[in-house]
Amino acid sequence: MQTGTIYFKEYEWQGLHELPFSNEAAQVLLVFAERTILERDNIFGFLKTSFPNANIIYCSSAGEINNITHLEHAAVCVVMRLEKTPIHFAQDNIHHHNSSRELGKSISEKLPTENLKYILVIADGNLVNGDELIDGIQSVISDEVLITGGISGDGDRFEKTLVGLNDDVATGNVVLMGLYGNHIKVGASFKGGWDVYGPERIITKSDGNILHEIDNENALDLYKKYLGKYAADLPSSALYFPLTVKSTNDEFYVVRTILSIDEKAKTMKFAGNLPEGATVRFMKSNYDRLVEAASDAGEASLYAHEENTSIDLALIVSCVGRKLVLSNRIEEELEAAREFFSESSTVAGFFSYGEIAPQNSGNRSYLHNQTITITTFSETV
Repeated sequence: MQTGTIYFKEYEWQGLHELPFSNEAAQVLLVFAERTILERDNIFGFLKTSFPNANIIYCSSAGEINNITHLEHAAVCVVMRLEKTPIHFAQDNIHHHNSSRELGKSISEKLPTENLKYILVIADGNLVNGDELIDGIQSVISDEVLITGGISGDGDRFEKTLVGLNDDVATGNVVLMGLYGNHIKVGASFKGGWDVYGPERIITKSDGNILHEIDNENALDLYKKYLGKYAADLPSSALYFPLTVKSTNDEFYVVRTILSIDEKAKTMKFAGNLPEGATVRFMKSNYDRLVEAASDAGEASLYAHEENTSIDLALIVSCVGRKLVLSNRIEEELEAAREFFSESSTVAGFFSYGEIAPQNSGNRSYLHNQTITITTFSETV
């Protein structure tokens, strides 16, 4: 497996002549970009002309990652060539289905399953319910298949997101990339680093990812009391104060953050579901623990690889909330994650509206918020 990156900044692509293989040999491009860049037609034509044999996955982001550098108003393109690993792709759109779960089931049925080892999921961050999408995918795909990925972003605007495969880039899209065979090795990890705050509370009224009541009190009113002066800046300020949720059927917590609020209905829309009866606690940021968590994630992502194996690609998906909280310290998180990979390893990714990773190695995957996830790839030949 050979990988490299090029990036687009100030209307110019850089790094084109530094790839370890010819442009014609490239098989996959992963493009993470500012949404307005993806709305320009010229980026598609340039990449298709420059890499004529590659399938290109596009994902709008809330910030781009190239090595340990955080970019804004840019595009980062991971260029991949796999020597022994078959690759298949699938794409579908939420507008073609009645629910995100139905979409997840339908799109995963488009992938061959024989010798399937790994699936990368890139999903719309505004119209698709990430929880239900992953649930639908896992209803078809064996838990033995590792699934990771991310929910596309739109900076801190939360207006619309774009995802696509090749020349079909639009709102509502979900793209899957499947890797096959025994030559590919993939590891994954996720970490948070947030502090819990206040007592445990119970969700008493919700509808999927729409939250109405906590402890029989209007959830939006309660949340505004908790936020204090930050309530005036909702929904963006909610990224600093997520919720941790433990459902009645699971033994672990997942973090959930607000996508939007409805002042008239007095409800909050989250990136994932908040089931009635689930236990929740408020959370707040801790700068040092967020950076430490990134380091832990980097180390934990190596579990699937033999000792001293050089990682070909480390794909980082980190939540936009972490970026906003860490602010000018955000590259400390990237440096902490990167210290476990060699100089020759390609490290790239994006800031997202949600992260997809298994709760533990070898287990089924879930949607996470406010975490950093790292997926590591190596190929034996």
